[in-house]
Amino acid sequence: MNISKYRLISVLGKNIRCSNSRGITTEELNRQNELFSSEKKRQKEKVGRIEKIEVEYEGSQNKTQLVMNKNISTPYDCARHLSESITKRSVVALINDTTLWHMHKPLPDSCKLELLHYHIQQPNLVNKVYWRTCSFLLGALINSAFKDNVEVKLHSFPSPNVRSGSFVYDVQLSLDNWKPETKELKVLSIEMIKFCQKQHPIHCLDVSVDLALDIFKDNPHKTQQIPDIAAHNSGKITLFKAGQHIDISKGPMVSNTSHIGRFTVSNVIKLDTDIEGGPIYRFQGVSLPSSIILDHFAYGILEARAKELNPARIPGSQGVINEDESFVSHMAV
Repeated sequence: MNISKYRLISVLGKNIRCSNSRGITTEELNRQNELFSSEKKRQKEKVGRIEKIEVEYEGSQNKTQLVMNKNISTPYDCARHLSESITKRSVVALINDTTLWHMHKPLPDSCKLELLHYHIQQPNLVNKVYWRTCSFLLGALINSAFKDNVEVKLHSFPSPNVRSGSFVYDVQLSLDNWKPETKELKVLSIEMIKFCQKQHPIHCLDVSVDLALDIFKDNPHKTQQIPDIAAHNSGKITLFKAGQHIDISKGPMVSNTSHIGRFTVSNVIKLDTDIEGGPIYRFQGVSLPSSIILDHFAYGILEARAKELNPARIPGSQGVINEDESFVSHMAV
């Protein structure tokens, strides 16, 4: 996700990058991805003998019985057995009427399966999944947006609160009083849309504390948070990956960046916090799924509201702030 040189010359300020280098170095990015891929391969090989499970899909008009592979098949695999339209529209799975489940997370046992989408009668849970994904992707954008002279350390993003009017990522930057211009925010928004249009699958993986600490060894905020996260998640850390970007989240998220439609980086606000190492900035945004159409005037109202400081808790040195204050691999309804 790189911002082109002509944009730097024409509209961007001195802090935004234009080269092929990244806020996180290419070497570090490759190292993280190799660790993630190796662990995913190891877990798949560990499954051993393939066992069958029965998945009862319950659609709006019919039920279908599917025979799938235990600890290998995912809700996304189930959707592919049903139809292309169901596969594309499905946001998140609902298991046994109680548990939201990431579309690319293997199913551990026989279950009842529903596939939720944006146009269901009560979309609150789906909207939270979408909002959480937007925060995650905002982190991916920030990690690649700044020149090498600006140090970037992703801190955390709070629980998705759609009613607040914006999704958030709090980030430490080595900039004292940065106030991006409107044209800078616009270019960042365009880069986010371009990234999402590449249709990156969003993968999910539970890993050990030791591996998580290794993956995020260059980020002091993540390494500080990991022990507390694991304590609330049976000793595991749940990672999500889109493109080459890897981050920690309880999930679930949408299955693919193609779900992201209009996307606006609406504001960046310096926070008053006692965290050492540099100022913390709150990046805020607003977005709509690609399947939802809104006229320019109405979307402009959403953009204006998203400029206001999001009321989520401000991170501080006395205590670890994590999404929903605990990270778990799935969420009970």
